[in-house]
Amino acid sequence: MKTIFYEKKLELRDIPEPLMKKGESLIKILLAGICKTDIEITKGYMNFKGVIGHEFVGIVEKGELKGKRVVGEINIGCGVCDFCKKGLSRHCINRSVMGIYKRDGAFAEYITLPDVNIYTVPDNVSDLEAVFTEPIAASLEILEQVKITPDSRTAVVGDGRMGQIIAQVIKLTGCYIKDYGKNKKKLELLEKLNINTDILCGNIKNKYDFVVECSGNPKGFETALNLVKPRGKIILKSTFVSPLKFDTAKVVVDEITILGSRCGRFQPALRLLENRLVKVDYLVSKVFPIAQYIKAFKYAKKKDTLKVLLKM
Repeated sequence: MKTIFYEKKLELRDIPEPLMKKGESLIKILLAGICKTDIEITKGYMNFKGVIGHEFVGIVEKGELKGKRVVGEINIGCGVCDFCKKGLSRHCINRSVMGIYKRDGAFAEYITLPDVNIYTVPDNVSDLEAVFTEPIAASLEILEQVKITPDSRTAVVGDGRMGQIIAQVIKLTGCYIKDYGKNKKKLELLEKLNINTDILCGNIKNKYDFVVECSGNPKGFETALNLVKPRGKIILKSTFVSPLKFDTAKVVVDEITILGSRCGRFQPALRLLENRLVKVDYLVSKVFPIAQYIKAFKYAKKKDTLKVLLKM
């Protein structure tokens, strides 16, 4: 089968179809999305070698859900540790992560996944929308970690695809929310969804109870520190190849909580899509066939691009 393989560089590589293990299903990939993490992997993040990609929608060809359209949680746990027993396989110390750590990903014609990781896509959710299940789940994880109420003031740092989704999800709490970014066109898209926005500049006077950093830029964390109130919380979504440096004195003096936030549960994310509570179709900038993977990655890195999809 054809795959987009990373080993020091990206290449289109033919490898054998994956073999199903007991309790797994074979999935034919229909669409897959290029994520910021995929781009970071090509810069050396996680020292990963193999098939990349983790946002996808596909059809089960072999398995209990044969013929069903599905999406899949990307963390594969051992199933027996305390974290796995609590439904937190994303923190299993023996886990693999599809397309990121110890397991081939979704930029391929076929993948296998454990049945416990697979979720059926509702009929009224398109293939294009279903690809966004993973980032919506990651956005919902924020609400699992902190209690944002209608009285809260929340800022999102980052106007890219993740920032757009996070802002929509947090808006559902009824709180005051403002998205800070540098791209006027992207901020205008949020304004059409009745989300407050502002261009990032050096002089920020507003202070917030919660600040979500998802800019993908190390300078975004410095902005988050400037936006958060004393005793406020910064939720960190960005991942970087290089270590992050920041003023720890401000964190101590203002008693700021810094919270890492990664993956979330897929079932609630699918419900948001099914009930039209989050809009994602406008985020797709372009769809490329797998054979044009080089053009696809170059396009994904452009300033005005939001989401690029790959058709297998």
